[in-house]
Amino acid sequence: MDFYLVYSWIVDVPVEMSKTIIRDSTLALRGAVNGAFANREPWQVAAITTTTVLSLVWLWSLINQDESIYTRLKRRVFKLTRKIPMVQAKINEELVKLKKDFENDMLKSCGNLEYITKMPFESMNEEQILKKLDEHLQLGNYKYKDGKVSGAVYTCNPKLVQMVKEVYGKASYTNPLHSDLFPGICKMEAEVIRMLSGLFHGGSDACGSMTTGGTESIVMACKAYRDYAREVRGIKRPNMVLPVTAHTAFDKAGQYFNIYRRTVAIDPQTTKVDIKAMEKAINKNTIMLVGSAPNFPYGTIDDIQAIAKLGLKYNIPVHVDACLGGFIIIFMKRAGYPLKPFDFAVKGVTSISADTHKYGFTPKGSSVILYSEPKYRHYQFTVSTDWPGGIYGSPTVNGSRAGGVIAATWATMLFHGEDGYTESTKRIVDITKYIENGLRKIKNIYIFGVPDTSVIAFGSKDFDIYRLSDALNKKGWNLNGLQFPPGLHICITDVHTQEGIADQFVNDVKEQVAEIMKNPGQVVEGKMAIYGVSQALPDRSLVGDFIKLFLDSLVYTPQQNHTSGK
Repeated sequence: MDFYLVYSWIVDVPVEMSKTIIRDSTLALRGAVNGAFANREPWQVAAITTTTVLSLVWLWSLINQDESIYTRLKRRVFKLTRKIPMVQAKINEELVKLKKDFENDMLKSCGNLEYITKMPFESMNEEQILKKLDEHLQLGNYKYKDGKVSGAVYTCNPKLVQMVKEVYGKASYTNPLHSDLFPGICKMEAEVIRMLSGLFHGGSDACGSMTTGGTESIVMACKAYRDYAREVRGIKRPNMVLPVTAHTAFDKAGQYFNIYRRTVAIDPQTTKVDIKAMEKAINKNTIMLVGSAPNFPYGTIDDIQAIAKLGLKYNIPVHVDACLGGFIIIFMKRAGYPLKPFDFAVKGVTSISADTHKYGFTPKGSSVILYSEPKYRHYQFTVSTDWPGGIYGSPTVNGSRAGGVIAATWATMLFHGEDGYTESTKRIVDITKYIENGLRKIKNIYIFGVPDTSVIAFGSKDFDIYRLSDALNKKGWNLNGLQFPPGLHICITDVHTQEGIADQFVNDVKEQVAEIMKNPGQVVEGKMAIYGVSQALPDRSLVGDFIKLFLDSLVYTPQQNHTSGK
């Protein structure tokens, strides 16, 4: 299209007049530039030109970033503030106290067991080792077999545990990396993937890999889509668009692979992602869209159909994170609790992550990442063709993988079958609905959204909800703390379906809420106070320092108390 014609249409003048305007403007601009440089020496012209170009490049770089200028400025201000000697000294003082508290808590939780900090010269016999093992396994204040723990352990079926122990033992030294040595393990993995692909309505091209957990499954999907977008679409500054409730493993993947997270707000009433806000967050660098089925905080399922439509509209892959409830949602229809479509049956869904070691009841360290077609999985693989050690390829993060876990997962799925999983799903969802109904009758607390699966989240507008967490801890309950806004959730497992546990939980919550309401304004104390304070801190890097100290304490060993070689 002729430039002058377009310009004349925009400014609503005849074409000939538009030519005159543009010509005069160009001459005026040229005269202004020439006038500005008329009395300058060549080196000054070069210096001014270079400075102007670099300044424009810097300004463009400053503005054209995924992270807002405000966020970057705020982080910079906090970083500079922490460098003030008085502020730094105070922070260091508090961190030292916190470090000591974490270490003391860890030592206390380990009772009087002696720490082994140096390899003994003499070997121990089987009886001695098993005795020590039992001593370590008995540590802890929470008895998960009594059904007072949120999530964590999903079944205590003694027959299953015994079978898994034998299967794992027989396959414990196998490794699918050596496919020529252990083709049977590779066959088992292929069968697990195929069975799950079918349950998630994948077609004949559906494929995937087994991983060590939900985090690795998510990380692999992010890696695959980053590399796919880089090669196919030429994207060099990738971002992913996901609900703020999406699992933090996406943040980990973003840090590993330099993928920026564009988080999207949820509807405060439904706790599901705001689809309109999600569409606004998409740009030319978006490599994947994410929906949860369900999300971890509230147990609600995002509108996967709407997200998939966005994926089709903008030609962007869509990942469904079903790590938490994958082995429930695929059986809920058979169990009498139909859901809106959420899997490969929805056109536009290109990958699904699902943990077999949760409601699949397999041993820990087992998950799957599934793709609608092989072209995505190929970008998940890592291949080295020029290594002196030979041509090397691995499907996931790990090279060597535990064949025992693969065999135990395969065996557990065969042990249950669709009927077994449907029965457990019905038990779990029935109890979840029962507890939800009971909690809704308790004054001074409220439920977040409407739980779709097995997680119930609740908060309070009348008192600090972390006081309830502390009170329930003292009665043996271990719940998960939420933030933004403050809340608690309980993840119902098959362990909670034992007789009387649901009623006990509801009654304990009711009793403790009534007790708290005698003095609703009281400030929370103890560990949960730290949790509450951390939410109020605008400097999130300081909260990160807290967590690093806590992680350090998990492997803390007092050097003054150790077993030495003889």
